[in-house]
Amino acid sequence: MKKFWPFTFYFLYFAALSSAMPFFVLFYQGLSFNGTQIGLLTGIPPLITLLASPFWTGLADAKRWHKVVMSIGILVAVLIVFLLSSFTNFAVVFMMIILFNTFISPISSLADSGTMTMLGDERAMYGRIRLGGTIGWGLFAPIAGGLVENYGLKVGFWAFSALMLLNLFVSQKFVHSSHEEGTSPSRSIRVFLSNRRWISFFFISFLGGVGSFSAAAYLFPYMAELGADESTMGLALTISTLTELATFFLAHPLMKRFGSYGLLTLSLVMFSVRAFLYALVSTPSMVLVVQAFGGMIFPAMWTAGVSYADEHAPAGLKSSAQGLFGAMSFGVGSAFSGFISGLLLESVGGRGMFFALGIIILVGLVIAEGVRRFFPEKEEMPPQPTMVSSDK
Repeated sequence: MKKFWPFTFYFLYFAALSSAMPFFVLFYQGLSFNGTQIGLLTGIPPLITLLASPFWTGLADAKRWHKVVMSIGILVAVLIVFLLSSFTNFAVVFMMIILFNTFISPISSLADSGTMTMLGDERAMYGRIRLGGTIGWGLFAPIAGGLVENYGLKVGFWAFSALMLLNLFVSQKFVHSSHEEGTSPSRSIRVFLSNRRWISFFFISFLGGVGSFSAAAYLFPYMAELGADESTMGLALTISTLTELATFFLAHPLMKRFGSYGLLTLSLVMFSVRAFLYALVSTPSMVLVVQAFGGMIFPAMWTAGVSYADEHAPAGLKSSAQGLFGAMSFGVGSAFSGFISGLLLESVGGRGMFFALGIIILVGLVIAEGVRRFFPEKEEMPPQPTMVSSDK
């Protein structure tokens, strides 16, 4: 059961996200919000993640409130999305979106830390557990699309709430690591930021967020530049989903072959290569070829990052490490990527945008590796053995 419950959680969690998240912008447009308002509603969430995820995961580690924080996050997310379609005023919707992202931000990180604890000596199997999320998204995304098309956005939001409410009960099956002495959220962050190796890891996580978000948010506009229709864009998403499935399944041998940090840096190189390939293609069909390769990168990066954070976190701070990893990748990295990619797309087009992003990722990786190799940390924070809590 140590594998069944986390797999089920990821399945339901990403199935729920696929029922609502892709339709948020359509919801904003349906309310006749202008471009600036929609930009705020889509640009603020990564910044909220940057602040909220480390705070909540740090609090969970400090007070041993992992299940409490996860449960509150799920309940608030359920309530907000269920009610969201009832609001039409921008200020109210904006406040609800801020609250939604504030409370949902630690859920994935807490699930990751709990999964790694439950796997124990089988931590390298994380990729196959996380595979549940890809399957959940892949199965429910078309179902949600059909429901929204036939019954409206409200039904998609209700589907999110129903799936997440079911996941509330699954989340109670997680077991989290524990240690005799807790530490405050602010102190836990200082522990990580005072260590050069962790700073290097967080910087690489930031670059991973840049590579992930740029393709997720801006590939379709670029494909439109190349003349692709909506069906071709959907096919591109299907191809990347299938290759993502394969990579999560094969993450175990990849982790054995390269190690967590080696696989993480290799993923960054591949993000850069993918960006350059996007910049070189000239037809939508060539984008599909790149997708067959590009869909493998995110699952490798995410599996490696989660594993590294778990392996090297000090005693009692495993959830904090996962929260900071998520904050740097999907908080700072996504916010930077969204901002700079939007400017580049407008000024130099999709081809120039991806070429510039490829350079940014590659140069950033070279800098991080240079600092890590030539200015090593004299004394590492040794990961200490943790006791598994009786919180079941």
